[in-house]
Amino acid sequence: MTGTTDGAMGDSTGRAPGGPLAGAVGRLVAAVLTIAVIGLAVAASSLGLSVWRARDAADREAGAEQAARQTAVNMVSIDYRNIQQGIDRVLGGMTGDIKNQWATQAKTISDTATKNQATSTVQSVRAGVVSIDGDSAEVIVAVTAVTSSPKVKQAAPRYYRFSMDLKRVDGRWLVSKLGLVP
Repeated sequence: MTGTTDGAMGDSTGRAPGGPLAGAVGRLVAAVLTIAVIGLAVAASSLGLSVWRARDAADREAGAEQAARQTAVNMVSIDYRNIQQGIDRVLGGMTGDIKNQWATQAKTISDTATKNQATSTVQSVRAGVVSIDGDSAEVIVAVTAVTSSPKVKQAAPRYYRFSMDLKRVDGRWLVSKLGLVP
């Protein structure tokens, strides 16, 4: 049976069916598939990085907002019955000059609250991040609190609005500047 060609056996030269063109097409298909796989891997990595960055930004924003909210609550809910704990909580949420100012005024705050036997209960808190960049943020906080004392028999609501600059120090957001918003 010499000289006959069988598709499964190859031709008389011993080459695989389809000749040299079949090998080139196979290499081309392999190259295209390799490029497609690399492209998909790059796209998936890019998407994953984008999602991670967005989540990180949202976490930073939420952390700054929560720290500002807590400091505002601590400031307006100082109670004369545990005044030092209240002052310590406020100072624990601050850094820099504002912390030094509060520490300097702690005695006056303590004396006034104790003399007036003032208590304050927070009713609502709203906060929003105005801006955030790396390790600094600006947050506005609005607090409604009910304040009472022996001189004020009918508890009266008080409204506070604060503008707070925050810095991230050792992974914690701390108030570095504080102002009242009219």
